[in-house]
Amino acid sequence: MDLQLTGKWALVTGASQGIGAGIAKTLAEEGVNLYLTARNAEGLQRVKAEIASCAVEAHIYPLDITAPGACEQLVERCTMPDILVNNAGVIPSGTLNEVTEPKWREGWELKVFGYINLCRLIYPRMKARGGGVIINNIGNGGEVYDPHYIAGTTGNASLMAFTRALGGHSLDDNIRVVGVNPGPVATDRIYAMLRKRAKLLYSDETRYRELEARYPLQRPAHVREVADLIAFLASPRSGYTSGAVFTVDGGIASRRSII
Repeated sequence: MDLQLTGKWALVTGASQGIGAGIAKTLAEEGVNLYLTARNAEGLQRVKAEIASCAVEAHIYPLDITAPGACEQLVERCTMPDILVNNAGVIPSGTLNEVTEPKWREGWELKVFGYINLCRLIYPRMKARGGGVIINNIGNGGEVYDPHYIAGTTGNASLMAFTRALGGHSLDDNIRVVGVNPGPVATDRIYAMLRKRAKLLYSDETRYRELEARYPLQRPAHVREVADLIAFLASPRSGYTSGAVFTVDGGIASRRSII
């Protein structure tokens, strides 16, 4: 299927590793030129090198979008993208008493407010230009209310509401706003979380594979399974999709189960 993305430009945040790097590679394979940002300059260089064979332009911007003026600086340095993929941010796990207020605020500053601030800056520019696509990569924690991930589940739920609220009327401006809720994905982060949960449940973090085996298909999602959906949603092939959130978790949220 031709996704009709060749020659488009996308800004991908959190693009130095994990799902963000996977999104960058998939979009590059579809002919999309890229602006890539993250705090990890070395990781961005590695991703740029990995997509060099795709014959697209790729510009990297190592920065912390939570720093004062950083979002504005990023948007000014990027010629208006056709696609914005908000992906940066990791909200810490832990219970209400374990996640301190500074840690809670720090996590939300990058993921929740980072997404909102970039939408606030880019949306009017897309509107003036005639349209665009905004994709918020959120997480199924917003659907599965885990007391041991309370800051994350609350933040993700707020981003789901934000996506639906903004995307419900955005087609009036020829802009589509959609969300994606990955469940567990095979990245370093998910295995760190599994080890932490195994230590909590079994007092032995080496038993994390027992928890992994409880996932659908006895595995997390592959990064590509998430990135391919995001590429499709970003494309004209999904041109009537807005104000919706798509869950990619093998059915975990429908089971009402955390693991």
